[in-house]
Amino acid sequence: MSETVPADLVSRTWEQPLRVPERVPGQADVVIIGGGIVGVSTAWFLARQGVDVVLCEKGHIAGEQSSRNWGWVRQQLRDTREMPMIVESLKIWRTLSADIGEDVGFHEQGVMVAASSDREAEQFAEWIKTSDEHGVETRLLQGEEIEQVIHGAARTWKGVLYTPSDGRAEPHKAGPAIARAAEREGATVLTACAVRGVETEGGRVSAVVTEHGTIRTSTVCCAAGAWTSMFCRSLGITVPQLKVRGTVARTAPCDNVLDGNFFNNKVALRRREDGGYTVAHGTILDHPITPSTFRFAFKYIPALLMEINNLHLSIGREFVDELRAPKRWALDAPSPFEKTRVLNPAPNQRALRGIRKNLGKVFPQLAGTELVESWAGMIETTPDVIPVIDQAESLPGFYVATGFSGHGFGIGPGAGKAIAGLLTGEASGIPLDEFRLSRFFDGTKLEIQGSV
Repeated sequence: MSETVPADLVSRTWEQPLRVPERVPGQADVVIIGGGIVGVSTAWFLARQGVDVVLCEKGHIAGEQSSRNWGWVRQQLRDTREMPMIVESLKIWRTLSADIGEDVGFHEQGVMVAASSDREAEQFAEWIKTSDEHGVETRLLQGEEIEQVIHGAARTWKGVLYTPSDGRAEPHKAGPAIARAAEREGATVLTACAVRGVETEGGRVSAVVTEHGTIRTSTVCCAAGAWTSMFCRSLGITVPQLKVRGTVARTAPCDNVLDGNFFNNKVALRRREDGGYTVAHGTILDHPITPSTFRFAFKYIPALLMEINNLHLSIGREFVDELRAPKRWALDAPSPFEKTRVLNPAPNQRALRGIRKNLGKVFPQLAGTELVESWAGMIETTPDVIPVIDQAESLPGFYVATGFSGHGFGIGPGAGKAIAGLLTGEASGIPLDEFRLSRFFDGTKLEIQGSV
């Protein structure tokens, strides 16, 4: 491993000392709860519009899933309802480093997904129609075409779906860089500053109460990732949300087998700026059963059936922790968010063994490549695997942006633009009707097009 690449390159994002604010502002136009990619992107767009915005993060910026994901920025095989947002997000990513004056590691070098069966190849070919509708070039590669973009794979694939305009970025760089850009535009970004709750006047939002003081505001956006459902429940707002653990690793610098991103049913990998790859298992998804699993079980049955062969269920500490967690709490004492600054699950050792084994099977020249760092993150997902971006009907001035279901990193800047428009009433050009919270309760038949 190169001496220039620290062993804790990724994990130091959430293992660094907490930066506690000296004070909090007395008021703001907008307060954002959560410093992940969606929260910081929203703050950046708001600040650029001249909005007085404060972002409160209980731990570190991008300390949870926003720095732990695969780093994919893809349009390929997206849910059709997400396509306008991800197309816009790609436009933002392409100039983001120049716009904010910091490197986020973005490279537009394509996404490739291998078909393991004729049926899968047919499904890929069908998806190209969706791609064409949105002006995104995608094609199904065969034979020698595959060898031009993937080198030395031991393959028996029926084809490879290839979207050359898709890209990749470095998660441990992007979120913090966007947060700093938001600060330079005038936003206030507070870490180690948990929001305990919301105050109201006349039935609408009037302030947020943080562990360091109260901020008066008329508009709050909860973009708290895996914590969103719990926070909203304390306000009497139901947000169906479950968590899935994803295990990821990175390799030492190694042979170049591809420059973009690759996925099949055995392994997923992305080229890194440090010369290695970010790698994950192609199919293992872990869901630790909690009381919320039973609470929302009926709504999740269709998604469960789609992932039945990939989903590994377990019951343990997470069940007990949620069972013991309060549904509401006093705002003048430490909240559950201060007790767990960073949601930091342990990697699945079985998944890591599968990654090592499958990496060598698919790419023989990488068989001996060392996994130099591994981690896990909790992905928050909704019953139909697309986000909620909406104002809560029961609490005017309170907005929810959550449930990005493993798609949040790539779509984050586009989501930030759309959410900023929703909060200010300025049209972003990105439709949000499909992401309304009420779809889970008004009899709408939920459609599942994709997976976590």
